[in-house]
Amino acid sequence: MLKLTPAERSELRAQAHALNPVVIVGESGLSDSVLKEIDKSLDSHGLIKVRVFGDDREARIAIYETICEQLKAAPVQHIGKLLVLYRLKKEDEKKKPSGSKGGLREVTIVKTHTTKRPTVNKIMLKGNERVTAGGNVRKAKPRQRSTKKPLG
Repeated sequence: MLKLTPAERSELRAQAHALNPVVIVGESGLSDSVLKEIDKSLDSHGLIKVRVFGDDREARIAIYETICEQLKAAPVQHIGKLLVLYRLKKEDEKKKPSGSKGGLREVTIVKTHTTKRPTVNKIMLKGNERVTAGGNVRKAKPRQRSTKKPLG
């Protein structure tokens, strides 16, 4: 089970406030398929809410602890029938590739045509470049400078 500091837990509770439950545990309880779905959701989102139906509080706490132990997730919050869980996303665990270049990023541009199939291009952008709505690459505009003469 993952351990969180009180400050991390507080921040995660604040982030989870706006989330909707992505997995619902029904009256039949915690099955293997529900655990797989929670695992997939944790891999893709990192922070999720789970709604547990049933009126037995002890059963909800047992489900909460079981999920955290089996999926190596951190318990963030348990309010009523809502459980908040956190685990690092798979993409966050992977390190940046060693061959990656610092300021470059890959962008996919899709141009649609009325009579032909859409064209897909993958290009590398530098830090000061952007893609316009038409799919063209533009450099960032230079900062405006004062027209006044410097004092001196």
